[in-house]
Amino acid sequence: MSFDYQKEDRVAIFTINRPEAMNAMDLQAFREWAEVMAEFRDDDQLSVGIITGAGDKAFCAGADIKEVLPFLKENAHKPWAWPMTNNRKIDMWKPLIAAINGLCLGEGMEIALGCDIRVAGEKARFGLPEVTLGIIPGDGGTQRLPRMIPRCKAAEMLLTGAFFDAQEAFRIGLVNTVVPPEEVMNRAKKYAEKICKAAPLAVRAAKEAVNRGCEMSLEDGLRLEYALNSYLTHTQDHAEGQKAFVEKRKPNYKGI
Repeated sequence: MSFDYQKEDRVAIFTINRPEAMNAMDLQAFREWAEVMAEFRDDDQLSVGIITGAGDKAFCAGADIKEVLPFLKENAHKPWAWPMTNNRKIDMWKPLIAAINGLCLGEGMEIALGCDIRVAGEKARFGLPEVTLGIIPGDGGTQRLPRMIPRCKAAEMLLTGAFFDAQEAFRIGLVNTVVPPEEVMNRAKKYAEKICKAAPLAVRAAKEAVNRGCEMSLEDGLRLEYALNSYLTHTQDHAEGQKAFVEKRKPNYKGI
């Protein structure tokens, strides 16, 4: 398997498992990613996903250009040929956390950008060097990055192929926190544990409100927020949350 999938209670752990190739994504890895993301999305027993890379040298050094670029050229007029992942084509309202050690470049950075929370090791390096190969990021990099960090810093990365170290990534808001390399997965799991304590349907609605609302006017975003919150008031989890608060106990959420 090029893209491992494991379950730990309510947390799914996805590992890009090609350390011999710095975890570069080949076509098989893309197809496996699409399959496991769809499975994760549809599994009601899972609430949060963590994506990481095997080893400590790379989260993902990009796409395997020997395979992926010829495929893209051959299928330039067939966008449906590209596997459906959370980066494009499928809605993913469950939170995703990127646990990043080492190189996070090209496709690897686009995978990280498709996550909601990013934990970086102190030796992590980030970059979108596609322009040096005569192309541009094709899996969301040109769209997500300028929405997350100052536009001038996004332009620096996208137009020059510049690499940023972990501290610079933290300074500009690209990652949530920077920790020693050996602590990256532990910190990611701590984020996941906190998310799992909240009501699953509320967490997914919050993610949907944020992601979809960012593409709307404020007025339309407020309407979306109201509609999602109105739906939540009719869920059993909402009733359980209220009851647990009154009874001063931990709620037992079931995602219904």
